Amino acid sequence: MAKTELRTEVEIAAPLSHVYRVLTDFGSYPEWNPFLTAVSGTLAVGQKLSVELSLPEGKTYLLEPQVTRVTENSELRWSGRFVSSALLEAEHFFLLTERAEGRTRVVHGQNFSGFLLRFAGNSLTLAARGSVYMDQALKKRAESTR
Repeated sequence: MAKTELRTEVEIAAPLSHVYRVLTDFGSYPEWNPFLTAVSGTLAVGQKLSVELSLPEGKTYLLEPQVTRVTENSELRWSGRFVSSALLEAEHFFLLTERAEGRTRVVHGQNFSGFLLRFAGNSLTLAARGSVYMDQALKKRAESTR
């Protein structure tokens, strides 16, 4: 089965708890997030979210992933599938770590697997670019609102 992992990292000059608050304030996403342009739902394991994912120079997808992990000030994960996990499964995650002097490191990733990956083409490149754009926007938002 085909698998692909996308990973980006950003270091933010803001305390961990503040970065986590910005990241989990889904209602504010339309104001600053160019990649996950709208997210709604309850951030609790087992709950479904409604996610609007906008690829740079590409399409907007409406997704309904299930929250798989929420660890306050540390980790968020959700995953979804297209028809079945054998066809396409996607996991989106954020790992936050406290750094020295009130800084926070965010690892932002997406794991994809399934038969349909071989046909993803340019979409994975655009998703990787979208993640970088989101990281930079998160950095700007967190640093300007603390």
